[in-house]
Amino acid sequence: MWRPLHARWKLFWKYRYLTLMIVPALAVLVLNNYLPMFGVFIAFKNINYIDGIWKSPWVGFDNFEFLFTSGSIWRIARNTVSYSLVFMIVNLLLSVAIAVAINEIRNRWLAKTYQTFLIMPYFLSMVVVSYLVYGFLNPEKGFLNHTIVEWLGMEHVFWYSETAYWPYILTIVSAWKGVGIGAVIYIAAIAGIDPEYYEASVIDGASKWRQIFHITLPTIRPVIIIITILNMGHVFNSDFGLFYQVPMNAGPLYPVTDTVDTYVYRALKELNDIGMSSAAALVQSVLGFALVLLTNASVRKIDKDQALF
Repeated sequence: MWRPLHARWKLFWKYRYLTLMIVPALAVLVLNNYLPMFGVFIAFKNINYIDGIWKSPWVGFDNFEFLFTSGSIWRIARNTVSYSLVFMIVNLLLSVAIAVAINEIRNRWLAKTYQTFLIMPYFLSMVVVSYLVYGFLNPEKGFLNHTIVEWLGMEHVFWYSETAYWPYILTIVSAWKGVGIGAVIYIAAIAGIDPEYYEASVIDGASKWRQIFHITLPTIRPVIIIITILNMGHVFNSDFGLFYQVPMNAGPLYPVTDTVDTYVYRALKELNDIGMSSAAALVQSVLGFALVLLTNASVRKIDKDQALF
């Protein structure tokens, strides 16, 4: 609805403090997400350091041939999409389950303590996480080989050369690091539920499980849908630190740990071709944007009120 200028100014002045609170986050968003968009033309140039970015020659779509003519394109695309979907589903289920469980804790101090411990791994650098994982998986002195593997009477496992274990290892590490922040988001959503719903259900004799499935989950469904739609935009992106640092860039593990991001990074180190890496990033962004639109359209067809836009 259109508002006259003076009405908009009055509205802004009324909520001026709330508006000021979003300025830092808005500045970070603009600097990190929108200003770099001016460099999209680099994907269509053959960048060299003598001519500089502006005077380097245009090469059209030649930079994109690197990805689509590579013999590894299907492998890295499969790994990237498969891991992204698995991580999204596992982290979603665990985050919601943990949020519901913490919400049932009546001791607020204890609930806050659990939240703090859950969210701490999210702020750890992947370099630190990689050495924590290495402490478990070191072939000679690792915790797993010297406890569980020996207890089972098995030979020591050379984890950094066995591809069969790493889809599970990466999923566990991703969940350990990311579930906490997701749980906090859902805890905040649950906190906004009107307590009268639960009071009425208790009067009707509903058990805790019925309250969860008929009140809590349906009420936070819009938040779950919004986060899922936004996460779909990252299906063609992977956590570089998770797939590069945690496996220690071990060559034998490339078949199950190599993704678009790690593959482009290695190629960038060898070829020093900025245009090629920019082309790969542009492809990821366009495909991610298309998936967000497709997912949102699907949600709109099912339930228009739950769509993001």
